[in-house]
Order: sequence, then structure tokens, then C-alpha cells
Amino acid sequence: MKEDYLRFEKMYLSPYAVFSDETAGRAKEETPCPMRTEFQRDRDRIIHSKAFRRLKHKTQVFIAPQGDHYRTRMTHTIEVMQIARTIARCLKLNEDLTEAIAWGHDLGHTPFGHIGERVLAGVSGGFEHNLQSVRVVTLLENDGAGLNLTAEVIDGIREHRGSGTPSTSEGAIIQIADRVAYLNHDIDDAIRAGILTEDSLPAAATDILGHGKRERINNMVYDVVTSSLDRAKVTQSPEFRRATETLRKYMFENVYLNETAIREEARAKEWLTKLYEFYLDHPECVAPLYMRLADSVRGAAVDYMASMTDTYAIEEMKKHLGYDWYSEREIK
Repeated sequence: MKEDYLRFEKMYLSPYAVFSDETAGRAKEETPCPMRTEFQRDRDRIIHSKAFRRLKHKTQVFIAPQGDHYRTRMTHTIEVMQIARTIARCLKLNEDLTEAIAWGHDLGHTPFGHIGERVLAGVSGGFEHNLQSVRVVTLLENDGAGLNLTAEVIDGIREHRGSGTPSTSEGAIIQIADRVAYLNHDIDDAIRAGILTEDSLPAAATDILGHGKRERINNMVYDVVTSSLDRAKVTQSPEFRRATETLRKYMFENVYLNETAIREEARAKEWLTKLYEFYLDHPECVAPLYMRLADSVRGAAVDYMASMTDTYAIEEMKKHLGYDWYSEREIK
């Protein structure tokens, strides 16, 4: 039962871990579960949420890809969770807290990936998917009641971007695991799309990180573990941090901002902006939940569009604007 696991944590976990019975708690106090710790409850609430299920049809890199094996925001989340939990176990940190943050970190992501995020940031005067993820779990999910997660999970979700400052070691794991996951699976997807090859990756990065997805992930995880064991800060070694940044720069230049991606981004930006403007003129077409919870039509339109999957956004553009996304596809 739960009491046995709580005793196990005190005997086994690192002093740098967050112990489950020492959580700062929830915004609304609840009766404890007799079987699960508070972080285990948070994990389960996120996995059973509608926002989590929508991740399966949200872009990772390639917009609404028609191939079966391209990553989506959900498969990305699963890979982040696996990498993060491995690190947490090796460092004797709280795996349940780590897992809960991983499952929830991208719930606020827009359709069309970071393109959608930039569009909503431009039209609204400020939008960040990590903050939208917090808005999802604290308000939008569960018909406006939110998920009432613990403070530590909300902090990890909010601070998971590279510029964030998580208050827990478990939150810091997600920052690194997110980057390890997306760089390696985006390389894999770009190879599948014919945009690059394994041999085209910069030797300054691969000679250190490894050759091939499996080797790179293993080496990057091992580096985090050996650099962070019995230390208060979860981090990469300086050598691996430099190599990771070299690889990240290469990916921006050759994948995220390559010619095909730029063409798709220009069209996505134009069409999403027009869809947003349509909702401002036709607020009756915005889902009632978002109209009820937002302070303005603009806020409701942003919440509604951020919640959309790629497929739903494409349907809405076709329905309201007469645009057919698939008629001009280049990536199959």
C-alpha cells in the first residue's frame, strides 16, 4: 500500500529528491488516496485528460504528416517520459514526480507545432506553450475545473523550457530529457523525410554524442547521470552541452528552417492568422467552454486554437475559409 512506498522513498531516494509526503500540496485540498501518492495521482489525471489524448494528432516537426512513422506531440511526450524516468531512477530522484511533469509538459502546445505557437504569440501579444500547459491543467481541462495538480508538477510544467528555472531536480530532468528526445527523434524523422542523412550531421557533435539515434540517446543520458550523481544540480557535462548545442544549431539551419519547412510555415502562418481573425468576427464559432472561461473573445480564440489538433485546425480552415491544406503538400 501507499505507506510502504512512502517508507521506501525515505530509505532509498536521494536527499535531493522531492519526497511524495512532503509535497507543497494542491490549490484545493483533497482527501488523500489510500493507494497512490499525490504525484501518482497527478500522473493518472494527466494521462486520462482530454488534452493529453489530443497530443496524438498534434505536430512535432512535420505538419500533419501522411506517413505512419513520423513523431507526433504524443510520441514525443512518451519518449521524453522514458528518458526522464531513466535519469530519475539512476539519480534516485522521485520517478513519479518526474513522470507526471513529463506527461503534462506539452499539453498546451498548439496545432502545427512551434509555427502555431509563433502565430498565436503574434496575434495575442504573447503566447508560450509552457504557460498554456499550466492554463490547461489549472483551468481549461475538466470543463473549467482544471486538474488540481500539486505545486511541484505545475512548477515543472511551467519551467520545462530551456530558459526556465525549475524548483525541483525532477523538473530539471525534464528540461534536459526534452532536448535529448526532440533532437534525436527529429533527426530520425528528417532522415525519413529525405531532408538529411546520418552522415551529414556535424562531426563536432556526433564524435562526442554518438552515431545513430540509439547510441546518442544512451550516451547523452549516461552523461547526465554521471555529471549529476549525488549533486544538487541535474546537468550535462560541459563537453556534452557544447556538442548538444552544436547539433541543435545544425537542426535549426537544416531542418526546422529548411526550404520546405519555411514554405509550409509561411502558408500555416497565413492560414492560422486568418482563422484567428475569423473567430474574432464570428465568436459564435468558438467552442462555448473557451468563451465562458476567457476574459475576452481574443483570449477565447487563443485558448480554442491552442487546443486544436492539426487535423481539427485543417478542418476548421476548410470549413470557414475554404482552404484545403492537403492540396499543396510536399511532405508525404
